[in-house]
Amino acid sequence: KFYKNKKILVTGATGFKGSWLCLWLSEIGAKVYGIGYSPNKNKNLFYKLKLNKKIKYSLIDVRNFKKLKKIIQTFKPEIVFHMAAQPLIIKGYTDPFDTYTINSVGTLNVLEILRSNNIVKSIVCITSDKCYKNKEIERGYSENDPMGGHDPYSSSKGATELLISSYRNSYYSVDNYDEHKTAIASVRAGNVIGGGDWAEDRLIPDIIKAFQNRKEVKIRYPNAVRPWQHVLEPLSGYIQLAELLSNNGIKYAEAWNFGPLEKDAHSVKWVVEKITELWGNNASWMIDESEHPHEANYLKLDCTKAFKRLNWQPKWNLDQALLKIVEWHKAEQTNGKYKELCVHQINEYLTEEG
Repeated sequence: KFYKNKKILVTGATGFKGSWLCLWLSEIGAKVYGIGYSPNKNKNLFYKLKLNKKIKYSLIDVRNFKKLKKIIQTFKPEIVFHMAAQPLIIKGYTDPFDTYTINSVGTLNVLEILRSNNIVKSIVCITSDKCYKNKEIERGYSENDPMGGHDPYSSSKGATELLISSYRNSYYSVDNYDEHKTAIASVRAGNVIGGGDWAEDRLIPDIIKAFQNRKEVKIRYPNAVRPWQHVLEPLSGYIQLAELLSNNGIKYAEAWNFGPLEKDAHSVKWVVEKITELWGNNASWMIDESEHPHEANYLKLDCTKAFKRLNWQPKWNLDQALLKIVEWHKAEQTNGKYKELCVHQINEYLTEEG
């Protein structure tokens, strides 16, 4: 009921997570305006879901302050989910300029424009679990751990978190909440996976693409451990948090981790072996022995705060998440009913006991 007819802006709407979020919000009656950037119509989930016909949207670069300001001032959103980003570690190495400017300057533009908008009630800025200074420790990183980042992508996310914190303290402070009435939170998710992700240089899309083409998939870092989670898990947290920020922002305007239970932080090798088993059809994999840029070997999130204060819990373990992905892509090959696939899985998720 909360989201019925709410005016919501989603930046990064044409991306993988953004498409799932726009669909979910539109299905529960929200008035969604999406901002995206040059998607590929042949592969992009946004178009497969026909969101270009279901919601209002504009294709612009979030670094274009003038165009972004015009859209925001015209639409006048009550809630903003800012997820526009350059999301790939490998591309961060090859194009650090775009990575830093899209992730940090893009966020700066959004927050600076919203600062003059007295209608917006809640702002949820999506960053990444890579924002933490990774010391390769076994415990999960909590929201109070320092920001950092070895590579350009990770450090751009750490810098973005510092920017968000600065704006929250300077312009959206809890002490002056009765004056500005706006609550801003940053959210850090784990390695998000799900049906409809066709990005380059991501583990699950690389595996699915190889298996669909009956090829052997090559794996870069088989022993790397990540906090894997189905895309619906963090999105459910974002949606819940935005409502809480709107209703009682003074309590929730801070940083939040949304990740899997600790037992679901598995190695790349474990994941690829599980998908190989689920896929069947003589699917196989091998280790890519060539040299690759540095990536963290070990990363976990401590989500205790979200568990306790938001009463948010993951619903699907990693076995279930991988099964849902394989089911999604198997069905995609046979019937291509993308919207029905996604809506069906959203409904499955919502009816699952948490």
